[in-house]
Amino acid sequence: MKLHQLTKTTSESKKRVGRGLGSGKGGHTSGRGQKGQKSRGKISPTFEGTKIKKSLLKRIPVLRGKGKFKTHRRKPVTLDIKKLSQFSSKSTINLENLKKAKLVSRLAKRVKIVGKSKLSVPLLVTLPTTKSARAMIEKAGGKITS
Repeated sequence: MKLHQLTKTTSESKKRVGRGLGSGKGGHTSGRGQKGQKSRGKISPTFEGTKIKKSLLKRIPVLRGKGKFKTHRRKPVTLDIKKLSQFSSKSTINLENLKKAKLVSRLAKRVKIVGKSKLSVPLLVTLPTTKSARAMIEKAGGKITS
């Protein structure tokens, strides 16, 4: 291996503007053009002038005000009752088991069982259910403890 065959290990540092005439970007305006807001200081990336009514931040639908960081507002993930028929008889249906079976996302915090379809396997459900889902689970010989 020769010296010219070695891989490059150094990188050029960012050019510092306004540090003298010999620096490459020195002198009068230092590559910023003349006058104006952009030549003087930093501007926020969201700045669009003085308009308020149609600004980007007003157009984006987000939660604003008190309580916007609370998670209790999020609705639970709904799961149809017919997907529970893949479990064996007398097995417990809870959030961990549903995540293991990949029926709900691993990020899901709350799940609710819904649906009116028939269930043929008796199960022990420890999750919230709708009235119709509760009736179908009990009709199949299952039990609900929530």
